[in-house]
Amino acid sequence: MKNNKFTFIDLFSGIGGFRKALDSIGGECLGFSEINKDAINTYCENFKESAESNFGNITNLKSLPAHDILTAGVPCQSWSIAGKNLGFDDDRGQLWNDTIFLLQKSKPKAFIFENVKGLVDPRNKVALLYILNRIKEAGYFATYFVINSFDFGVPQNRIRIYIIGFKEKEYLQKFVLPKPINNHKTLGDIILGITPKKNKTNLSQDKDLFGDISLPRSMSLSSENGFNDYFLFNDLRNGHSTIHSWDIINTTKKQKKICYLLLKNRRKNTYGKLDGNPLSVNHFKNLDATIDENDLKDLVKINILKKVEYSFFINKYDKTQLSEHEKDILQQVNEGKINFDDLKNNRVLKLKKIAILKTLTALKSKNIVKCEEIRYDFKNTKISTGLFGVNRIFLPNSKIFPTLVASDTNDFISTKEIKTTNIENYKSHFIKEIYNHDNYRKITKEEACLIQGFPENFMLPDSRNRWMKLIGNSVSVPVIEMLGKAILKTGIFETKQDLNTTVKKIEIPSFTIN
Repeated sequence: MKNNKFTFIDLFSGIGGFRKALDSIGGECLGFSEINKDAINTYCENFKESAESNFGNITNLKSLPAHDILTAGVPCQSWSIAGKNLGFDDDRGQLWNDTIFLLQKSKPKAFIFENVKGLVDPRNKVALLYILNRIKEAGYFATYFVINSFDFGVPQNRIRIYIIGFKEKEYLQKFVLPKPINNHKTLGDIILGITPKKNKTNLSQDKDLFGDISLPRSMSLSSENGFNDYFLFNDLRNGHSTIHSWDIINTTKKQKKICYLLLKNRRKNTYGKLDGNPLSVNHFKNLDATIDENDLKDLVKINILKKVEYSFFINKYDKTQLSEHEKDILQQVNEGKINFDDLKNNRVLKLKKIAILKTLTALKSKNIVKCEEIRYDFKNTKISTGLFGVNRIFLPNSKIFPTLVASDTNDFISTKEIKTTNIENYKSHFIKEIYNHDNYRKITKEEACLIQGFPENFMLPDSRNRWMKLIGNSVSVPVIEMLGKAILKTGIFETKQDLNTTVKKIEIPSFTIN
């Protein structure tokens, strides 16, 4: 009989996503490392674990007990597209060095490391190669995979990088990533108290849900028979299921036209260097001669647009008047002026975490800078925030829910379905039947557990902010279980006697791996 029992150590354990998965396939945890109090308490409560099993802060560890597999969900903010993307310039990026140090010292047979997909972004290519080279220097043969949790058993679009490594090269050569499962769970399967109707004809395919994850930009939400099964509340995007502020605020035809002009043109490099640029009165006039400044001011009054101080003259000043941050801002002067887009794109200012608007306000109060150009942009320019407290609302028949994150999101699920026969009235039906009547809610704690692959009764704190942070920072349990099983299938934990018996029984001829 094969012996697939193994031991593992759980670094950056969080609430135990790695533990839950590896326990289920024969693993024995010899200890974990975590510093967050809520995560430690949750881990110990659910796994009946003693707090003494916590090794504590990884930066203080010099060694680990002997074990077979090392796991680590290394903190991801340094590489996150949603963050400042500072990589090893952020202290949290340095935790990779601590992790690989312990890998080299303890020499387990295999490891599983997890991180956000931002680590494979072209901007982070050097950092990823550095990590892989450090792993190689530690004496390991490794590869990595970009995996979406949806493909392995949870109704969540959660794309992560997983680095898998072995002490012996032969086991890396034997490692095979399983194909995505065909029987996907959907959001409707886990929403509690709602039973969505199943469409008999499903024209969408799995590839339509995500596109090609190797592309830098890919849609991550699903559709059914040509209709998106979610609604996006956003002024920066457009589509038949995008709801803008001017759709739910009483606006004139001209005001709607102005908003669409801004939406269409703000990303053109003609107007600046930002991904989305505010436009001046003259810019609007060039696009439509009937638009005047009062039209734009009226849209500011109803909270659809906002004024942006875009360009500044620099007056004479005494350097002794300046704070360090003010000096940093003034170093960006170009031909006697400062432009807002130059400040926003400046990496030095990002690294120093300088509050640009606050610092400019201080410089104005000292009469050192003076605004020379006012522009107009949408008031709501943070995509993840959405509009009026709502980012997305998913219909019960949705195949998938967005990535759960530590900070929670303004994503909701509809408690009612809508029926429509054409795209033209799809949005108006939704606004009338769902949005205007508050027929939507946030996911519950139990649903969040199921979306991450934990059992519904997994114990978490009562506070939404606390449990959302814990579950959002976790790995998806089914993905780790799948990877763990794939490691076992390499035969890494079979004894030589087991292997000889197996070869004799099925009469497999000997061969050599080059």
